[in-house]
Amino acid sequence: MTTTQVRAACPLDCPDTCALLVTVEDGVATAVKGDPDHPTTAGVLCTKVSRYTERTYHEDRLLYPLKRVGKKGEGKFERISWDEALDTIAARLKPIAERAPEAILPYSYCGTMGLIQGESMSSRFFNKIGASLLDRTICASAGATGYKYTIGGSVGTDMEQFQNAKLLIIWGGNPIASNLHFWTRAQEAKRHGAKLIAIDPYRSLTAEKCHQHIALLPGTDAALALGLMHVLINEDLLDHDYIAQHTIGFEQLKQRAQEWTPERTAQTCGITVDEVVELARLYGGMAKAGEPVAIRANYGVQRVHGGGMSVRNIACLPALVGAWRHAAGGMQLSSSGSFPTNKPWLQRTDLLQKIPRTINMSTIGDDLLRPASAAFGPAVEAVIVYNSNPLAVAPDSDKVMRGFLREDLFTVVLEHFQTDTADYADIVLPATTQLEHIDAHTSYGHLYMMANNAAIAPMGEAKANTEIFRLLAARMGFDDDCFQDSDDQLAAQAFNANDARAVGFDWDALKQKGWQKLNMPQAPFAHGGFMTPSGKCEFYSAQMEKDGLDPLPAYVAPYESVASNPELAARYPLAMISPPARNFLNSTFVNVKSLRSSEAEPHLDIHPDDGAARGIANGDMVRIFNDRGSFVAKARVTDKARAGLVVGLSVWWKKLATDGKNANEVTSQQLTDMGRAPTFYDTLVQVERLAS
Repeated sequence: MTTTQVRAACPLDCPDTCALLVTVEDGVATAVKGDPDHPTTAGVLCTKVSRYTERTYHEDRLLYPLKRVGKKGEGKFERISWDEALDTIAARLKPIAERAPEAILPYSYCGTMGLIQGESMSSRFFNKIGASLLDRTICASAGATGYKYTIGGSVGTDMEQFQNAKLLIIWGGNPIASNLHFWTRAQEAKRHGAKLIAIDPYRSLTAEKCHQHIALLPGTDAALALGLMHVLINEDLLDHDYIAQHTIGFEQLKQRAQEWTPERTAQTCGITVDEVVELARLYGGMAKAGEPVAIRANYGVQRVHGGGMSVRNIACLPALVGAWRHAAGGMQLSSSGSFPTNKPWLQRTDLLQKIPRTINMSTIGDDLLRPASAAFGPAVEAVIVYNSNPLAVAPDSDKVMRGFLREDLFTVVLEHFQTDTADYADIVLPATTQLEHIDAHTSYGHLYMMANNAAIAPMGEAKANTEIFRLLAARMGFDDDCFQDSDDQLAAQAFNANDARAVGFDWDALKQKGWQKLNMPQAPFAHGGFMTPSGKCEFYSAQMEKDGLDPLPAYVAPYESVASNPELAARYPLAMISPPARNFLNSTFVNVKSLRSSEAEPHLDIHPDDGAARGIANGDMVRIFNDRGSFVAKARVTDKARAGLVVGLSVWWKKLATDGKNANEVTSQQLTDMGRAPTFYDTLVQVERLAS
């Protein structure tokens, strides 16, 4: 028996981007473990990825090209050859590309986070066609925009420093489920005497293990940040020297913060005045005493109407108290802006003959149903889906389904499994998993460039995304040299080796070691150096004013809440959020039986008072509904959900859910205040008990 160990990287949409060691015995991957030498992975993997071989060798893996033989949505296919699949796709795309190239739409997101299998050869293909651009906003663009206005880019506290903090505020996240290696460091900080505070409408697994949980109403985070500013300023819990040297707009901010008394803040957020005042005093007081205080903000904050402003407001706090002076202080939202990547080269934007229209992936339901018009352009006639499962993950799911049901819409899906979206495809192409291809990775939680080596040969006739788009380019008659680049050639150019942050980068060396840390200062903004136009933390943003936004921190109320929309709330009085289930990652792993069995079935957590008012007992089947649709789940009556809130942990494949539906039946296609992102957690519903 020949046994080898291959260095790899986790491809999934998680900030941890773990370094993997894959054990291969006679060409078969037998185990996937965390690299003990990688400083952030430290040999530990989440339950999901530790079972990656189960996913790779799953009995339902797609191994051959398929063509539809039943009605759309039925999921009936027959096996065909690659030649037939490629010829069919090219024959359908060529006349559209000649007549109206923008009628072709790519739809992809973070099924892999890899620079190579994500958006390299595929982007070249669609840029050459002149297809519609996809606004990839479905996760993080609201917060990234608000953070950029304030800080200048997605750079923040190094994850390897958090264990040295003395106060950790975990704002809008559940790292036990979605950022395990940060949580490990938070626990270490806790053992060394740090205080952990969770700010979240829901008492998540993480909130249960913190010293304090502040359960504010969904969509009110921006108001809480303003209330904290009010107390910090009025009680002089400030770093005046840092403010004077490294910020702009303090006097204007001071006036705005006066509007947000603790009383107004508490009323808006649905919490107590003491919670507002004591949090501000703790945060500002510890910072003034020279202690490192840190905020780990996550994506729950931003999936509401005012999501961008929420992150902007939170991002002002570290500069007010001088928290950036410490390596273990400041804030992390994402580290993705730290990486000097060569995306224009990878994607070859120079292939575009003109700038096509952009379609927002979060409004795909409306856009697939939209007829041709002068304002919109041509109707969408072909969609190529890869690294995504829009039938499960996109909002307002009924419209998404009706869009993909169009008989005149030609749909191609690259996939590992027959997902909800694959059921609506005309052609399904089998894609490789992370164990079967080469890739290069950044991270949005740490500062390591990562390499992924292919551990095993592709299963069946599966092909890497890059190879599929090379073959499609050839079938379309594209003979540009860029379509001949190998995956190794792409990866060798993925990072800008001339940038001081990536000094010494060499792809062959990275493949051997698996990872290399960026050259970044331990405390990125200890001496200012923000990436804003002014070079300072911008409490007042001239760019926001230019973009038609309030240039100061503000509160943007939810679209759907009891306070902001009482008429709607009269019919649908409960707020609903749908954060990730612990054993799923977006819609990945839902079909892995060992993980799905841990979740058992879709649940809805509902407060005892709200359950009693509706005659709902623990274990009852309930219907959750609003004007957009409905889904069914089993009720868990628990005070983990605050009164007035229900929580449906997601994202279930619809075909594996109780009634063939999931939480996105009731979510909205309305977009955030900035960043054009979805508002998954800005949703009002009603809940009723189903007759047994």
